Amino acid sequence: MIRFENVGLRYGLGPEVLSDVSFHLPAKSFQFLTGPSGAGKTTLLRLLFMSLKPTRGVISLFGRERTAITRAELPMIRRKIGVVFQDFRLLDHLTTFENVALPLRVRGRDAASYTKDVRDLLEWVGLGDRMHVYPPVLSGGEKQRASIARALIEQPELLLADEPTGNVDPPLARRLLKLFIELNKLGTAVVIATHDLGLMEQVDARRMVIHDQRVEIYD
Repeated sequence: MIRFENVGLRYGLGPEVLSDVSFHLPAKSFQFLTGPSGAGKTTLLRLLFMSLKPTRGVISLFGRERTAITRAELPMIRRKIGVVFQDFRLLDHLTTFENVALPLRVRGRDAASYTKDVRDLLEWVGLGDRMHVYPPVLSGGEKQRASIARALIEQPELLLADEPTGNVDPPLARRLLKLFIELNKLGTAVVIATHDLGLMEQVDARRMVIHDQRVEIYD
């Protein structure tokens, strides 16, 4: 589904942040992306989401080379990707329910067709009693769960999660990890960027380790 070949990325005239990165990301796969702070985990996720262009090398996504994808085509292809950002990116003027339902509204879905799905997902992530409140009154962990629910609501082909359990306690972290695993069983490829070794030890999954600007794969 995703292919990187000798990909390099630098900002401006500085040294490469990622260098000669090559890997294949199969459909329906599950992997952790790890490495020390500042190694480039978020940068790699941004390349996968196509919010960054590589300085060199070839990236193919869903059968298309990145350089052949036009600006007009980007939104349609990005709909295949769910993203959980570290900064949540919730809209303060929308309720928790409305934030999670937003991707469906943007696609023109009628509220009657998705209300139950959104409610069920919010119940699952522990926000059933918070669905009608606004983000400013949510805790950091609650905002994280709302962000995860929004990324999952369309059952994307690829889910990118940047430290998705960083603001929740261990029991909820395990529950969210179980949700990612169940989503993967339904056919979504999952990439979880994390430095939490305890989290990674709970799943027998592929590990992508960023070290010295390169990515090493451990199956």
